[in-house]
Amino acid sequence: MSLEAIKFDRNEPNQISVKVLDQLLLPYTTKYIPIHMIDDAYRVIKNMQVRGAPAIAIVGSLSILAEVQFLQLDSQKLTQWFYDLSDWSNIKSKLLQRIEFLSSSRPTAVNLSNSLTEICQILQNTPTLLEFDSKLFQYVCKLIDDDLSNNITMGNNGAEYLLESLSQDGFQGEFGVLTICNTGSLATSGYGTALGVVRSLWAKSQSLGDGKPQAKKQKKDTVSTKLTQVFPLETRPYNQGSRLTAYELVHDKIPATLITDSMISYKIKTSPVPIKAAFVGADRIVRNGDTANKIGTFQLAIICKQFGIRFFVVAPKTTVDNVTTSGDQIVVEERKPSEFRLVTGTAVDYVSENAILNSLQEPESAKVGIAPPDVNVWNPAFDITPHELIDGIVTEKGVFTKDDKGNFQLDELF
Repeated sequence: MSLEAIKFDRNEPNQISVKVLDQLLLPYTTKYIPIHMIDDAYRVIKNMQVRGAPAIAIVGSLSILAEVQFLQLDSQKLTQWFYDLSDWSNIKSKLLQRIEFLSSSRPTAVNLSNSLTEICQILQNTPTLLEFDSKLFQYVCKLIDDDLSNNITMGNNGAEYLLESLSQDGFQGEFGVLTICNTGSLATSGYGTALGVVRSLWAKSQSLGDGKPQAKKQKKDTVSTKLTQVFPLETRPYNQGSRLTAYELVHDKIPATLITDSMISYKIKTSPVPIKAAFVGADRIVRNGDTANKIGTFQLAIICKQFGIRFFVVAPKTTVDNVTTSGDQIVVEERKPSEFRLVTGTAVDYVSENAILNSLQEPESAKVGIAPPDVNVWNPAFDITPHELIDGIVTEKGVFTKDDKGNFQLDELF
């Protein structure tokens, strides 16, 4: 089963192909949804068939390119009515409307907003549709390539920083880490943000036992210090941790034990392998370091603070909002009540617990009610973790920590 969230065929720049993995069907079914128009991207983002701030930005940007190229097909020139293809100013005006519509699909995730703002600037400064097509193609290719490169760099930055910190603490031995939601290949162009750090830690741990030379930056006294266990949280109510992160960890053969969101404290207290850090992603980081991330992150940070466990946010600089000053100003998306009242997943036989197959011999999706249909529901998709609870922000530019006054200085990322 593929871990490729976005299939982008760039071999023919004037006729691209974009497909998105339907993450609602994982881990039992791998199925891709074609993206031809902005409406397609809006739908998969809104329905959470694609999620993760970097992946959302990539899919949104690709959908604009797909729509621009779709318009230029001979079959569309004579049949579509929304754009006046003889008037470039009309096309620009209509595209700006469409981009604004796309932006409303996930208001909390800043990567999408940042990418769409840059695309609008390209649009405003381009004299023809053909030239915009070409420049937009170059933009999305760079967006995807930079994301993958930055993810690998972030992963190594976070892994090296934690190992160095543990060495300075005098800790040696095996340890575990916590993570919430999904921040891996399925949420990005590949490798991942917070899960990218986990991958880098696991790679370093593996190299300790196979005779490979150690990284130059790693001190000798960290040789016996290695990651041996990952504890992903299920991440209710949408279960991205259990459906997606657990899937990625199993796929990569990284030792993992899935726990519910309510088990964190007891797992930390009773785990035979000491838990030394939590790595989480971000949908938006504001100027003072306050961070919006999947609901449950705030609670995880509070628990880590109680137990003296380092808490890290891992995200590229594109996730940093250099305008908003504090988390109090972040607009938190509230999801529809049914996503809370119902659990969506693969239907399994009540006795055998094997997946139920449809007429095409594919696993059948189903919804199960777990609450009274008429009960009031509060269902925020994100919460805000104050910077006071964050020990470090891991980026492709390095790991940012707080100064003596307890403040982050993130100017380099603006």
